[in-house]
Amino acid sequence: MSTPQPPMQPAAAPTWQAAPGGSYAGYTSPIPVVRTHLGHALSSEWTKIKSVRSTMWTLGVFVLLVVGIGLLAGAVVSNSSSDLSGQNPLSLGFFGLLLGSMCIITLGVLTTASEYGTGMIRTTMTACPTRGRVLTAKAIVFFAVAFVVTLVSATLVAMAQASMTKGNGARTPSAQEWLKATLGISLYVALLGLLSLVIGSIIRHSAGAITIMIGAVLAPLVIALFMFASSLDKVRQALLEYSIPNQMSVFYSNSLTNSGPSGWDPLWIMLGVTAAAFAGAYALLEKRDV
Repeated sequence: MSTPQPPMQPAAAPTWQAAPGGSYAGYTSPIPVVRTHLGHALSSEWTKIKSVRSTMWTLGVFVLLVVGIGLLAGAVVSNSSSDLSGQNPLSLGFFGLLLGSMCIITLGVLTTASEYGTGMIRTTMTACPTRGRVLTAKAIVFFAVAFVVTLVSATLVAMAQASMTKGNGARTPSAQEWLKATLGISLYVALLGLLSLVIGSIIRHSAGAITIMIGAVLAPLVIALFMFASSLDKVRQALLEYSIPNQMSVFYSNSLTNSGPSGWDPLWIMLGVTAAAFAGAYALLEKRDV
């Protein structure tokens, strides 16, 4: 007759495995665990924006257009018999910045929409599940880059044009005109690019978002120019006053109309529109899948 065996005891937990209710006292991860914050997202987005070719191409073409057209306009005026008596010589920088803004728009859209096209956005959101933080980091990094590049380019062109047109009787710009033609227009163009970034986040398609933004810049002015019916005078006037080219010209005291935004009004309008679009993009980002 066999003797009964004693009940089996549970095996002791390995030294690297915690017993029920215990802790991992015998193991320390070699990987430091830190709480992530906005600074980490900013570092990541800065690495992205400086390492992709689209940034160098778009900003390179932007500087070429702004500086090249600005210097060319100043040279043509200074070598001609044009009389600029009483005029602001800084207004010659408008043409280059109007064309250059298309490059800032393109870069803004690509900063967000290109990640959806390549699928890289999934990796980004996995690394940083807080989606609002990702969008905020992209916005801060892009705005800083666009503002600095625009400010340097606009200031260089303004100084060159003021010097080149002295012999044509152009007046010396006031401090307020210098501020608007450098700092003011740079903030406006950077906000326009930021609006493009937000539209890219909403549309999630590079070509579609770029088309929408270029249409928003050019369509109101073009439509207004072909409104000949007197019954549409008020609509035509509103389109002219609030078109982006006209608002940009306000910074050079050279508005297309005698009414509408003046002074620093275009900057506050663009700031309000961008803030509203950013709020919408943030809400959609939290609701939609990536």
